[in-house]
Amino acid sequence: MRHTISVLVENKFGVLSRISGLFSGRGYNIESLSVNETIDPKVSVMTIVTTGDDSIIEQITKQLNKLIDVIKVVDMTELDHVEREMVLIKIAPKQEDKAEVLRLTEIFRGRVVDSSQKTYTIEITGDEKKIAAMVEILKPMGIKEFVRTGKIAIAREGLKK
Repeated sequence: MRHTISVLVENKFGVLSRISGLFSGRGYNIESLSVNETIDPKVSVMTIVTTGDDSIIEQITKQLNKLIDVIKVVDMTELDHVEREMVLIKIAPKQEDKAEVLRLTEIFRGRVVDSSQKTYTIEITGDEKKIAAMVEILKPMGIKEFVRTGKIAIAREGLKK
């Protein structure tokens, strides 16, 4: 089962390396990773997506909690939470498909962030399924390239699953 783990860490040199080393050293895979400062620049939050059964996730959580620079570890899968990803898609549609690409971008609540005579770069934000659906719909129209962020997640206030 896929799990989204939020790790609050001290914003210090080498923390990311130690955490990724913990995963690789035990043969666990990180499917996606997003890291950035919080409101307090001395603290960062990492959102890690990994796969494993309950015992593996429990082991990962325990090992993360043992690291000195880790402040808090939360398996977001256990909480009611909001999660999002972002994708930038560079597409080179045929002339007859340009209007359809713009229409689909609007339907998916995306926006064109760059354009040239031959390409559009589209930004879409949403959950994993929405992003995957947009990519699949646009594939036949000439996707040249796309980049995707890792998942970010935040717990809803005061609610548990």
